[in-house]
Amino acid sequence: MKKRRKEIKKRGFLAHNYNKSWEYIKESNKFIWFVVILFFISVIIGFLYHPPVIENSILDYIKEVLTKTDGMSPTRIIIFIFINNIQSSFAGILFGFALGAFPFIVTLANGYVVGYVSSFAVSSSGILSLVSLLPHGIFELPAVFISFGMGIKFGTFIFYKEKAKYFNKFFINSLRVFIFVIIPLLTIAAIIEGSLISIVN
Repeated sequence: MKKRRKEIKKRGFLAHNYNKSWEYIKESNKFIWFVVILFFISVIIGFLYHPPVIENSILDYIKEVLTKTDGMSPTRIIIFIFINNIQSSFAGILFGFALGAFPFIVTLANGYVVGYVSSFAVSSSGILSLVSLLPHGIFELPAVFISFGMGIKFGTFIFYKEKAKYFNKFFINSLRVFIFVIIPLLTIAAIIEGSLISIVN
């Protein structure tokens, strides 16, 4: 009987926090859409314009990642992707307190890299090659958009009279979303992306 009560309480706890998470996501809707628009503008720029200096930096970064993952088992690749995505998403929230500058800049950078990689894929294998990139971002991108949107919203606490109150409110709610929504999305994303990379290799 006690075990049954504990299970009910646990389900109630999870359901409560999950629902609260989505309430805060809806509340942060404008900031999340701002990140989405900013990201895709950056994707277009990265697709159309890539000067040699930036191109070399991106290629060096890609080579570094490939070197790190070379010879890894599928499980290790999944863990590697998961940890990188978790760190990026959490940093997007945590460092957003500084007027949202960090998630803003990282959104631009990530979008540009995606645009460049898409341009390279199209020039190498044709426009249909973009379809093969979709599974990599179907869960990862929403998680990143939500994280960075909340990070930018976090930075707006400075414009409120009760700064400490809104700092705590935004941080606690963002942390809840991170635990109950972002982590599950990034777990699925890492499994899909890691499995696809392993199959290709």
